Amino acid sequence: MKLLISNDDGIFALGVRSLANGLAAAGHDVTVVCPDRERSATGHGLTLHQPIRAEIVDSFFDPNIKAWACSGTPSDCVKLALWALLDSPPDFVISGINQGANLGTDILYSGTVSAAMEGVIEQIPSIAISLTSFSSQEFQNAVKFAQTLLAQLALKPLPEVMLLNVNVPAVKLQEIAGVTITRQGVRRYIDVFEKRIDPRGKTYYWLAGELLEEVEPQGLNLPQDIPTDVQAIRNNFITITPLQYNLTYASGLKQLPKWDFNFP
Repeated sequence: MKLLISNDDGIFALGVRSLANGLAAAGHDVTVVCPDRERSATGHGLTLHQPIRAEIVDSFFDPNIKAWACSGTPSDCVKLALWALLDSPPDFVISGINQGANLGTDILYSGTVSAAMEGVIEQIPSIAISLTSFSSQEFQNAVKFAQTLLAQLALKPLPEVMLLNVNVPAVKLQEIAGVTITRQGVRRYIDVFEKRIDPRGKTYYWLAGELLEEVEPQGLNLPQDIPTDVQAIRNNFITITPLQYNLTYASGLKQLPKWDFNFP
């Protein structure tokens, strides 16, 4: 398959190098376009008021991989690749391997998921892959699963264009309980801003989100017999959550009252 790989941890992150080299070794045609530095939690941000630059990166990936470092956001990287750098569309856009989980409502802020979603917006099936640890450097289980998933998708293509959000627990291979399809859960945080003083005596604030609780999503008309990604990860399952970019609240379409605004 022809694959476009991006991320939000930057071109020199071990996760993307492990993924790209592993998929190239499996026989895929791999192109990498990543931010030139870490761009975590940038969501779908785009660069509109300054130029975007892309430089070829040599001697970091497998020799068969062509790689660019891009000055923009993860979404910029995928857009630039699809519209300017690649000579033809890829079969899949893959984002990762992210350092840290992308579960529940975290995906709304995730640069990793946003990069993959850019592929879906352009009608290209996409995959976001995350390792659920901010410290572990053991990406091989996630690489092996990416190889396995693509082999499955080659035999059984997706019925329609979607994003598969994959989270791999940061445990030993024998401790992984299996693979399960999940729905998106909810993760809530207390957004704590720590007030600090810089060396010049000026005040600044440092955001440190503190996990408050994980709750069951309500009112979404989703099958309750399918576990959430948050629940399944607790039990050491690899989770696959199908996502779309259309955020219309289906239940709301039926529940909203028939207001009579008399407007205009």
